[in-house]
Amino acid sequence: MSELDDHRRTSTDSDAPAPARGASLDTVLQVSASLAATMNAVIEGKQSVVRTAITVLLAEGHLLVEDVPGVGKTLLAKTLARTIDCRVSRVQFTPDLLPSDITGVSVFNQDVRDFEFRPGAIFANVVVGDEINRASPKTQSALLESMEEGQVTVDGTTYALPRPFIVMATQNPIEMEGTYPLPEAQRDRFMARISMGYPSARAELDMLDVHGGASPLDALQPVTDAATVSAMVRAVREVHASPSVRQYIVDLTHATRSSSALRLGASPRATIHLLRASRAHAALAGRDHVLPDDVQQVAVPVLAHRLIPTGETQMAHRSTADVVQDLLQRVRVPSPTR
Repeated sequence: MSELDDHRRTSTDSDAPAPARGASLDTVLQVSASLAATMNAVIEGKQSVVRTAITVLLAEGHLLVEDVPGVGKTLLAKTLARTIDCRVSRVQFTPDLLPSDITGVSVFNQDVRDFEFRPGAIFANVVVGDEINRASPKTQSALLESMEEGQVTVDGTTYALPRPFIVMATQNPIEMEGTYPLPEAQRDRFMARISMGYPSARAELDMLDVHGGASPLDALQPVTDAATVSAMVRAVREVHASPSVRQYIVDLTHATRSSSALRLGASPRATIHLLRASRAHAALAGRDHVLPDDVQQVAVPVLAHRLIPTGETQMAHRSTADVVQDLLQRVRVPSPTR
């Protein structure tokens, strides 16, 4: 069943805090720097991972954190959730988890003699899903509409999800017994996939000081709220992407579809996600326009998990991330323009 975080407050979008009127790129830069500093104090030695997580948040995407046990996948998700004063839910995915645990269910109310909707765990600004590949395909598919459209339909009635909205799901790619690997359609809903990796010896030593006693999450205080994040998201949407940069993004995704190293290339959704992530990356650098470098910096986490390699590529021990890196070297880079 759903295991809800202590910070979760079940409600619908109607009682969400009123969004801020707007945010400048200076605000985006300042608040994101505070988010990163707070998260880096908990997640030792993983600045690039933290930056990608914030990028996905501001780009209105969802994040898949994939790695071996014990490297801090869930800690990353919890840390981001607690740095924002918003509604948070945590779901421990298990084989007996039902779709209604995710989306909610209509229950007959004897007092009013009518059905009333009881929201599920998905009704939160930040949804932390632990070991998503341990849930059945039917339960996994319950996330599809909500992740893509920001809404849930139960018994013919559609309910809007609160904003901002991000799903941060974790999975272990090594221990596959008793799991249901995410199908391509489900992976494609995630804007980016990241791996935590093992910390350096220095970072692991520092971790003993930080985590050796109480959990640093216990003392973690929010540095922003849902309304401010929503305003930042709107500011990121306005970051300019020139026609040449847009063409570069299309050229990259089309190159994956014609690559002899891949059986399945990037989808049109991947093209859109690559543009949104590039805008967020530019905003985090304090720019109001996207450069080809922004596209290159986010290309691997945004594209690699959507691709399927050929047998020859796998036999050569080359990953889809390697293929994306090769394509970045081959596809012509436009001149940086506004």
